[in-house]
Parts: sequence; C-alpha cells; structure tokens
Amino acid sequence: MTLDNNTIQQLAAHLENAELSATAVTKITDAHPQLDWDDAYAIQAAIRARKESRGHRIAGLKAGLTSRAKMKQMGVETPVFGLIFDYMSVADGGEIDTKKLIHPKVEAEIAFVLKKALRGPGCHVGAVLAATDFVVPAVEIIDSRYENFRFDLASVIADNTSASRFVVGGVARSVEGLDLRTLGLVMEKNGEIVAMAAGAAVLGHPAVAVAALANHLATRGEEIPAGTFIMSGGATEAIPVAAGDAISVRFQDLGSVSMRFV
Repeated sequence: MTLDNNTIQQLAAHLENAELSATAVTKITDAHPQLDWDDAYAIQAAIRARKESRGHRIAGLKAGLTSRAKMKQMGVETPVFGLIFDYMSVADGGEIDTKKLIHPKVEAEIAFVLKKALRGPGCHVGAVLAATDFVVPAVEIIDSRYENFRFDLASVIADNTSASRFVVGGVARSVEGLDLRTLGLVMEKNGEIVAMAAGAAVLGHPAVAVAALANHLATRGEEIPAGTFIMSGGATEAIPVAAGDAISVRFQDLGSVSMRFV
C-alpha cells in the first residue's frame, strides 16, 4: 500500500459522496498516481464501513470487467470485484430514478447463490458449480462516479466497481443440466435488440468469475460464505440508458428481467 489511513478515509468519503449526490468527479489516480490495488480495495472497504455505519447491509458480491467485450470496451484485461448493497436492489419490472444516477449503463448477468462456502486459493469451476444452490437472471446498472466513464483499474476498484443498482428475475434454476457456457441472452432497449451473448462471454464460463472472486478473497484471508448472492459480470458491453428507456433481457432457460428508467 502507498496511502496512509487518513487519505484512504478521505478518498472513501469523496467517492461515496459522489455516488450519493450523483456528481461526477475526476478519477482519483490523477491526484494519487501511486495508488495501487491494495489501496483501492482499502478505499472500497472504507466505503463499505461508511454504508454499514448508516445501517445498510451487503446484499451480495460482484465481479466486474469479466466479458471480453467489456474488457475491450474499457481497455483492460483483469477482472475486478466489488460489493452490492440492499438499497441498490430494484424489483423486476420496477422503475429506476435516473436523477439519482450520473450516467447509467446496463449489462445482463448470470447470478449465483451458494449453498456452501467457497474458499481459495485453487478454487475452480467445478468447485463453484458444486457449491451453487441455484442461478438466477439479473441485470446490473453500473454508474461510474468518474467523468465520462474514464478510469483505470485502481480507480474503478476504489469506486466499488461502479456498483449502483441491480434487478433480479424470478426464475431460479439448479445448475444441474444447465450448460452455462452456451446459455444465451438477448437484451432489448425500447423493443429493439441491442445486445446478444452467451455465458461463455464471461471468461469462457461465468463460474470462472466466481472462482476468481474466491481466489481473490483468499489472498485477504476471506471466503465467500454459504448463501451469498454473486453477480458474475456482464456478458456484453454496457448499454447506456436514460429516462424514458425500457430494458428487457430474455435468458435461455432462466426467464426474463425488465425495468424502466424514469
């Protein structure tokens, strides 16, 4: 780590205030070019502590920048990991207030719920599937706090990987008999198809992202507890949305997820 605790706390307040006030800021590595991944995850942890001190709770974990399309879009090659909180949850078919967001984008994801804890190092797809209770269809609404969605990896990690809102569909399926690699999805925006993908777009298999998360946490002496909800990362590039837009995503074997932006 390169930053002292006081600086970490200041940056956590800066980024969380940007989220809560829906105000874009310059990426923090402009002022702190030496900031490394350990610093970034420490800032993310400080944001978590701020939210929990106000009574919010963690609703799940998330992987980000996991699709080849998204990596190409953002010019990166390494997944990142973050947290989603209770107040970020939106009911399927619900409305999302764009006045509380800066420049939202949507991406469709396969989400996992565990029946057994997962711990690295050495976690792999087989271990993830064996530990999975069920999978559900989901859409994540990401909203980087950085101006023009311009950031580097350390900055986006510190910003809790652009976590903003998420919507979960009502169909839960056991992974038994499902091939998550070939499971297809179609995203429509205002009735027109804007993205299509399959689960393999997420690192070859969406369970790879969950395994990578377990291995990441192992370096910090942590595990993924049983019962955890995990968003495995967008299978397509993120699609910009604005007030008036309606998004619907159809998932093969998993039903659909929809929402409106107002």
